[in-house]
Formats: sequence, structure tokens, C-alpha cells
Amino acid sequence: MTAAFPAVLPTYNRTPLRFERGEGSWLWATDGTRYLDLTSGIAVNALGHAHPDLVATLTAQAQALWHVSNLYEIPAQEKLAQALVDATFADTVFFTNSGTESAELAIKMVRKYWHEAGTPRETILSFEGAFHGRSTGAIAAAGSEKMTKGFGPLMPGFKSLPWGDHDALRAAMDDTVAAVMIEPIQGEGGIRPLPDACLKGLRDLCDQSGALLVLDEVQCGMGRTGRLFAHEWAGISPDVMMVAKGIGGGFPLGAVLATAKAAAGMGAGTHGSTYGGNPLACAVGAKVMEIITAEGFLDQVRRKSSALRQSLEGLVAAHPAVFAEVRGMGLLLGLKCRVPNTDMVKAAQAAQLLTVPAADNVIRLLPPLTITEDEITQAVTRLDKAAATLS
Repeated sequence: MTAAFPAVLPTYNRTPLRFERGEGSWLWATDGTRYLDLTSGIAVNALGHAHPDLVATLTAQAQALWHVSNLYEIPAQEKLAQALVDATFADTVFFTNSGTESAELAIKMVRKYWHEAGTPRETILSFEGAFHGRSTGAIAAAGSEKMTKGFGPLMPGFKSLPWGDHDALRAAMDDTVAAVMIEPIQGEGGIRPLPDACLKGLRDLCDQSGALLVLDEVQCGMGRTGRLFAHEWAGISPDVMMVAKGIGGGFPLGAVLATAKAAAGMGAGTHGSTYGGNPLACAVGAKVMEIITAEGFLDQVRRKSSALRQSLEGLVAAHPAVFAEVRGMGLLLGLKCRVPNTDMVKAAQAAQLLTVPAADNVIRLLPPLTITEDEITQAVTRLDKAAATLS
């Protein structure tokens, strides 16, 4: 063992903050400082920290049964799957532990679909700025040199297109394309929403060519845009969808949702997961679904997001040397910065406000869906204070 090498693999540039407790939209550091959290664990803690209903559900299930193999029927898994099927386009669900695992299954499902069709297609189109996870398949799909450098050879069969280049997309949509994989709103890529008209056009192109449409709603799904899933705003549905982050409310959980047609090739033995769909995770996920789909919940998300966006627009106007624009939808918002976004993140932290950077010099604002109106006011006040130190 090399003494100088840290016990935790140093793959993160970690901020020297240690948190010991969370409640709602707040985190307490070990030194007692209280921070207003606009990261939600990067869109994971959709219902805030230590939501009482999730704590009660987790505790009750933990006292009964944590894990059994998927070799057996799991009622909690069936309950959550049915809730997702009832609320979405999907006919079937497979549970994973993360967004990356969901991406891997989505890729397998697409390839298996075309293999079973007897006319194998191999190319999956993706887009510059995409983020689908950090497995070798997921980084191959994203095509980012920053993520792929040094990890080759990568999984073949992906083609990355420029974001927003309609001509390039149409030119690429030939009879070798198996699927198009896209985030309705790029998160890591800088909070870049795909316009509704473009998402509708993409659905039409896939229908015309026979290609499957795979949506990555890991970050933008589970109520974050004010609807259960972001694609609903465009009035379309995918063939396959990747879900994670908010679905577990902080407990590790992911899923792949699919139509019966897209999933037809995935019979017994084609995929599996040791932990995926375990009783503990699914009990929590079912409670998250129950809360988010309850009458009026998404209405209040839309109302709060409108108030937050309006205040952020005022903030941009007040600090034109610091901010360029507001981006995003719902409570998945970004501030495009004129100063280095890392400087803004640090300035906000000094004002006891937590934000997270993204590409294109953006800071992401991902508050819990349960944030209060008073907390929104406090957040904007702290952002104003932080921006003033950088003007």
C-alpha cells in the first residue's frame, strides 16, 4: 500500500465541506454552518433531505426485508413497475441502481430489438454535450473526448451529432440507424432544453426511418420540469426511456421504461441485476411516485418554478457583468455566467448557498421540488449577494 495515495480513489475534485445532517432544502456542515441546498445531490433528493414519509417508508421496509434475488417474485417491485406503467407511455419496466446502468440496458435493448428483427442496425445517434453516465458504453454514446480519453477501445456503433444541427440529423438518419438517444434537457451539457418542435420532429424522423427513440430523463425526469417527465411537454412519447436520480428520492434506484415492441427481445437471461429492484429501493421509489403524482403536487412545482425563474431574470438584469441568461425549465434551471462559473459556485458557497457547475460556463440550480416560496426568496437573495462580490 502506498501511503501517499488516498484511501478513497481521487476521481473527484472535492470541495472541503462535510455535511452531517439534512432537512428539507437545508444541509448542516460539521462546523455547524447551515447551507441552502440548490443541488439536491444533483437532482437526486427530489423531495429534499430526510423527507418524513420517505424516512418512515424506508424504516418500515428495513425492518421487514431488504434484499432478495430477482430469482423470486418481488411484490414491491411489481407495485412500483405498475405505478410507472400506469403513469407513462411504458408497457414494461426493468429496475437498475443508477442512470449509468439504465443507459447500458437501453443500449442492449436497442441492439437486441434489431437483432430479433432480422435486419441488424448498429448505429445509435447521440449529440454533442450529452451525458449518459460513465461506463464504457455510456461514454461511447456521449462521444466526449474529455470522458473517453485513455479508456479505449470503446464500444463501437455510436455517432455524435452537433447539438441543434437539423441538417446533420436528417443526413445521418439512414437505414443503418438503430436509435436516437437524447436528453430532452441536457443537464451536464449546460441546461440546454430541446425545443418541443424539435422533439416532435425527432419523433417523426424516427417513425419514418423505423429507428427507436431513446430518451434520457435521468436528470430532467420525475417532476423536475413540472410534469412527471419532460417529454410530456412536447406531446410525444419515446420507445425507451432511462430514469434514475429523483425516482429514489436519495436512495439508489434507476429504471428503464419501454414499450412492449421495443422490449420484445429482452426475454429470460438477456439481462439481470443483483440489487436492481430490491424491496428496500422499490418501497422508497413507490412512495416517491405516490407523492409526486398526488393531485396538486406538480401544480406547485410549476408555480414555484415560475416564481424562481422570474426572480432569476431580474438577477441577470441586475448583474449583467456576471450573468448572461437564464436557461432551463421547471426546477431544472441554469445561469449562464460571464465570469468563470466555478467562481460563482464559490461565491454562492460563501453566502451559504450550494449550486453545481455545468458545461458552457453554467451554474445549475436544482432545488428540491418541495422548496418553499420563502426559501426561493432566500436563494435569490444569496445569489444576489454572491454576484455582487464578483461584479
